[in-house]
Amino acid sequence: MSRREKTSWRSWSEIVNEEAAAEEMQRIAGELKALSAEADFPLEILPTAKVTTREQAVNVQKGEFDVVLLYAASNASLFQPCCAADPQRDTVVFVRHKSGPTYYGYECLGVRHFQAPSPELWSKNSADNHGEVTLDDVVVDDYDDVLWRLRSLHGLQNFVGQRVVALGGPMGKWDSKAPDVARQRYKLDIVDASYDDLAARLKALAADKRFQQQSAAWTDRCLAVPGTRLETKKEFVHRAFALYAVFRQWLRDYEAPAITFNQCMGTILSVSNTTACMPLSWLNDEGFIALCESDFVVVPAGILLHYISGKPVFMHNSTFPHKAIVTCAHCTAPRRMDGKRYEPVRIMTHYESDFGAAPKVEMPIGQQVCAISPEYSTTRWVGIKAVVRDNPCFAICRSQQDVEIQGKWRRLIPEARDSHWMMVYGDYLREIGYAAHKIGLTWDNISDVEV
Repeated sequence: MSRREKTSWRSWSEIVNEEAAAEEMQRIAGELKALSAEADFPLEILPTAKVTTREQAVNVQKGEFDVVLLYAASNASLFQPCCAADPQRDTVVFVRHKSGPTYYGYECLGVRHFQAPSPELWSKNSADNHGEVTLDDVVVDDYDDVLWRLRSLHGLQNFVGQRVVALGGPMGKWDSKAPDVARQRYKLDIVDASYDDLAARLKALAADKRFQQQSAAWTDRCLAVPGTRLETKKEFVHRAFALYAVFRQWLRDYEAPAITFNQCMGTILSVSNTTACMPLSWLNDEGFIALCESDFVVVPAGILLHYISGKPVFMHNSTFPHKAIVTCAHCTAPRRMDGKRYEPVRIMTHYESDFGAAPKVEMPIGQQVCAISPEYSTTRWVGIKAVVRDNPCFAICRSQQDVEIQGKWRRLIPEARDSHWMMVYGDYLREIGYAAHKIGLTWDNISDVEV
C-alpha cells in the first residue's frame, strides 16, 4: 500500500505492508504458543499462513486441519475465502482492539461479511454441515474466548460419529426413536453386545483361578483408597471386577470409548451375581464413557459433554424442581468427577434391588456443576448450571445430590419429564451451546443471565 498525495489512500489497519505483516506473524506465533500451553484439551497448532491473494486462500483449504483461526487484519475481500470451505470444518475469527496493532476487521466485520446468528440459521445446520461463519464466531482481543470455542469444537469433532458398545441393545427412555435419531443425527456407531456373550465370558473368568486372585487383589486395592467405606458384602465388589474386565475387553475389541447397557435392573444382576454400578464408576474414572440403561436420549449429550470437559460425566435421574432445588440421583456416579481426585464414597447395595455394590459418592458442598437435559430425541437440549448443596441419603438411587439451580429455575418445572440429565463438574454451558448450534440443535440455557 503506497501513499498518494491529496487523497485517501489507506483503510483502517496497521498491517498495511510486508514489514508490519512479518511482525504480526511473529506476534501471532508467540500468542498461539501460549494458547497451546494453556489448553486443557488436545490442541495442535499448525504453522501460520499469510494470505494476500485468492490463490493463496485456495491453497490453505487443501491442508489437513479441523478449524481455521482467521486473523482479520486487512484486505476484507479475503476474509470469506479464508474461512473453512469444508462444511464439516469450522472457523474462528480474531480481530484486535487493544491487544496489538489495529485490525481492519475490528471496524468492518458485521453482517456485510458474516451472518447474524439466529435460530432459523442454526436449524439448517447438521453433523454434515456446520453452516456458514456467523458473528458468534468472532472474537475481539481475548484468547480465552478463542480457547473456549476451540474446546467446544474439539468436543464436537470427537462426538460426531463416535462408537458406542450397547450391551442388550440400545433404547430410549420414553422415546423409542432415540437410537435411530442418534445414528442419523449424530452419526453414532452403535455396536450391539449380547448377554449370551457376557454370560460365557463371565463363566470363563469364574473358572480362571489366576483372574480370581487378581480380582481379589483389585478388590483390596479399591477398598483401601482413602475415603472408601464398604457397606455391602465384599464378594459383590470382587465379582464386579469380572464385569469390569469384560467391559474393558469389549472397549478394546470394538475400539470404542463408550459403553452402555440395557436391562440393568434385572438381567445383568442374574448373569453376573452382582451389579454393574461399580464397573461403570471405575471405567468413568479411567476416562471412558460408561453409562447404564442404554438411554440414547441422553447418551449423545454425555459423549459431547465428556469430550468438551475432559472429565467423567454423571448420568442421573432428575426430580421435581422446587425453591431452586433439584435432587440428582443414580447408582453409577464416578468418583474422580474432576478427573483427578477420588471423592469420598460409601459402597452400598444397588438401591432398587438392595443387592450388589453401588457407589454413594459424596460431592463437595459448593461444587459448581452443569447439566444437559435433552427433550427426548428432539433437537432441543436444555442447559442447567447448579451448585451442590447437600449429599442426602433418601430412599432413592445411592449417589444423590441436592443442587441449587442457578438462573431461571422455575423454567425447569415444565421440563420435568422423569428423564435423565447428564452432569459434569464445572460450567461448560457456553461450549455446549456453541457446539449444539453447529449441528442444528436448539439450545435453551435456563441459567443464561447475561444482559
